[in-house]
Amino acid sequence: MAHNYIKDDLQVEEQTGRVGFQIIITLLGGTLLICALIASFTFDSPDTGDILAGIATVLLGGPLVWVALKDLAQGHYHMNELVALAVVAAFAAGWYIEAGFIAFFMIIAVLIENRTALGAQASIESLIRITPTKAYKLDATGNEIEADARELQPGDVVRVRPGDNIPADGRVKRGNSTVNQAPITGESVPVEKEEGDEVFGGTINVTGAMDIEVTKAGEDTTLGRVKDLILEAERTKIPIMRMIDRYAAWYTPTVLMLVAIVWFFTSQTADVDDAARRAIAMLVIACPCPLILATPTAMVAALSAAARLGVLIKSVIDLEAARNLTAMVFDKTGTLTTGQLEVTRLSPAEGVEGADLLRAAATAEQSSRHPVARAIASVARKARLKLEEPTEFEEVAGKGVRAVVGGKTLLVGRAVWISEYIDDDAVRTAVQTAQQSPEANGLSTLFVLQDGKLMGWVGLADNTRPEAANAIDQLRELGLKRLIIVTGDRESVAQRVAAQMHTEYKSEVLPHQKLEMVDELKSRGHRVAVIGDGVNDAPALAAGDISIAMGAAGSDVAIHSANIALMNNNLNRIPFLVNLSRQTSNVVKQNMLIGGVTIGVFFALFAAGMGGHQAPILAAVLHVVSSMAVVFNSARLVRAGEDIEQAEHAEAAKAAPNQPEPPRPTQAPPADDGAGAPAMA
Repeated sequence: MAHNYIKDDLQVEEQTGRVGFQIIITLLGGTLLICALIASFTFDSPDTGDILAGIATVLLGGPLVWVALKDLAQGHYHMNELVALAVVAAFAAGWYIEAGFIAFFMIIAVLIENRTALGAQASIESLIRITPTKAYKLDATGNEIEADARELQPGDVVRVRPGDNIPADGRVKRGNSTVNQAPITGESVPVEKEEGDEVFGGTINVTGAMDIEVTKAGEDTTLGRVKDLILEAERTKIPIMRMIDRYAAWYTPTVLMLVAIVWFFTSQTADVDDAARRAIAMLVIACPCPLILATPTAMVAALSAAARLGVLIKSVIDLEAARNLTAMVFDKTGTLTTGQLEVTRLSPAEGVEGADLLRAAATAEQSSRHPVARAIASVARKARLKLEEPTEFEEVAGKGVRAVVGGKTLLVGRAVWISEYIDDDAVRTAVQTAQQSPEANGLSTLFVLQDGKLMGWVGLADNTRPEAANAIDQLRELGLKRLIIVTGDRESVAQRVAAQMHTEYKSEVLPHQKLEMVDELKSRGHRVAVIGDGVNDAPALAAGDISIAMGAAGSDVAIHSANIALMNNNLNRIPFLVNLSRQTSNVVKQNMLIGGVTIGVFFALFAAGMGGHQAPILAAVLHVVSSMAVVFNSARLVRAGEDIEQAEHAEAAKAAPNQPEPPRPTQAPPADDGAGAPAMA
């Protein structure tokens, strides 16, 4: 990863240097052209002006001709050969000032295109800038050693003070602080971090000092994966871009044929100079720069706007496809709900202590990363229960977990799955009765089985996200016809969430049934997006026309299983994505219209004799103007989502006075004294 970052940085610097050199040559050539014009009006002899204009033409037109020759030698067809032919024709005719101005304005167009290419790398360059270069690693004795951040390895412990960039992904080992995660997740409000919390490389430590144990370094960090996602998106092409590439080989021969026809007939009815000027103007205006820039500029602007809000799109094809969505399938836990389940009830079986029930459930679940498992493990940790390490562990997606501890088999999961392992009819009846009891109504219930004996059940509650209902309403307003919540939870739990969202739902759905539901919607003609946390939803995510992973920061599964990754958990990013896709499509169409009309209309007008003696220069000016119009029209997309950011900043500012002042430690966090976690309140 270190070498990749250095390589990318050098490539950006090298390309920036080339653009800088082009700008210097353009300014020098432009100055000579102005001097040539002044000389042509000042001196009686035109030789002085022609000499200056000729030098300017060589400076400006030479690189264009050289690039065109290389393209032709390699079998590539671009705008260069048309430009080069126009410059050479004007120069050969002795129109040195016209040739110089054509080259000057075409170099301006090239600079615009190169600047757009640099703009496409701006997101990568910004990631390179926020990538930490130094870290303060703690050695075995606790002393700080300054180290290269790129050389960190998992297991290293680094100390991060206020104002420092966090050098790698890791977990807080000691200390607490407020962290600005905007560079990674797009969240406008800093996040509180305490012992055990996950942090991401490239984010900014704001208030406290922390010791962080590195879990991922180099290209494996979230920052590294974000960079790879952006690069992957920039390499893809939507169908209209591929269509342009397909017909590019026919474009230049067709233009040359039409120019030859106009020149032939004009030279028969008018003077040769007029015919030549018409032909040169047609060659210049036919350069397809506006068409070439039409789609990439819009896509780059849209990808930048999306990344600013923490929406990472792997392919521009997915960005384009989002505008046609007609249905969305939402996973409930961790998507529409916070995913931060809380244990609200312990119901042990007769003769079983509540602490024993919780210990058994936590022991089996401690190796799982599912929100349910984390909630149970958290309560057990607060209760200071000692947990044994399982000798065997298996997680069955959407059903539960199986663990072997001390020779005993523990099963923790949903009632339907647990019942498959119960041989005693009385125990099976007890599970069904508990599942339907008023105490379990509205709760997610997990039953605990030890060697075939029921130990009891654990009830958990999960609240919906504050912005979820509003996001669903926005999607409905955008014209999506089917919005479906799917969950493995019971009917009562799913019904409670669906009532708040005012949408349809399906409960007690297993992963393969989610897949079948997506396939059924697609068979009815729907364009389906699947939104989940990427943990238990991989089959359904893969089946959707578009798959969106929530809270992808730090989640390998989410980033690899989805087309689009939301680095934060804010659901208002989903309607923003659909709206951005539609805006981008409209901008691309506008750009194609600008480029197509400019080329088509003025190509015909110059063929008819528009512009007279100044036609070649006028064609070059119109070419630059149309290219700039395309670039500036696309640039409007960069501001997409500003209203969301402003609303979030305003909400954060409104809530700030009610929040306590964050701690400001003046020394490094204290060493772990082995006291363990605090007791449960």
